Amino acid sequence: MENKLAIVTGGSSGIGAEFARQLAQKGYDLLLVSNQPEALEAMKVEIEQLAPEVTCNIMNQNLATADAAEMVMNRCREIGKDPEVLINNAGIFTFKEILDHDERYIDLYINLHVATVARLCYTVGKMMREKGHGYILNMSSMSVWMPMPTIGFYASTKAFIRVFTRSLHYELRDHGVKVMVACPGGLATDLFGLPKKWQKVGVAIGALTSPHAFVKGALKRLFKGKKQYVNGLFNRISIVAVASLPTWFIMWAKHKILEKIKR
Repeated sequence: MENKLAIVTGGSSGIGAEFARQLAQKGYDLLLVSNQPEALEAMKVEIEQLAPEVTCNIMNQNLATADAAEMVMNRCREIGKDPEVLINNAGIFTFKEILDHDERYIDLYINLHVATVARLCYTVGKMMREKGHGYILNMSSMSVWMPMPTIGFYASTKAFIRVFTRSLHYELRDHGVKVMVACPGGLATDLFGLPKKWQKVGVAIGALTSPHAFVKGALKRLFKGKKQYVNGLFNRISIVAVASLPTWFIMWAKHKILEKIKR
């Protein structure tokens, strides 16, 4: 049988690369989209060695542009396949107060985390609804329950992804299309600038989840039709605990801890 196609945005590194590996091992041809051309080429070589029976297509594309979703779909047409799986994983993270950002970050966050995610889901979702089958996974974050100082752009745009995806889950459920939002916390990746040494320590003591374990759990739940995935009991407890913090404590943390980290 011909392999089905899976799109993974941000598929050149981190969680996106792990999605690519595990989907390839499940027999999916891939379209990996990223703005890191050298890392994409390296992933293509890795996938071809890991799963010789699949085809790994790569696309060097800035996903924070107005036409990014259209360009991705044009590439699917060139490949000659409609996607059966869409993983919206591409994202950015900055640790800075909202008004201290350069103004260009307003468009960068909104285009990457909101507009392109929505447009890809809109176009691919219509295809899947017509066929009566498909899977969409959008990566949000545990930070959506934690509107803390210095992560305002990140948390608020990831909150859009969560609400949007939950709505899409219910709308496409009767049409055989499974849609899930993943809200990870404590992952051992380079997104937050944590050195590799401390990533390994975090995994060893159970404070962080490895990309392999997270993606395995996320795909398992996606294919079962779950609507949301938050990895780890500790993270699920933390959502309630952090959301209950009083303002005085958050301001103390801002002054005593966050400002030291910024320096």
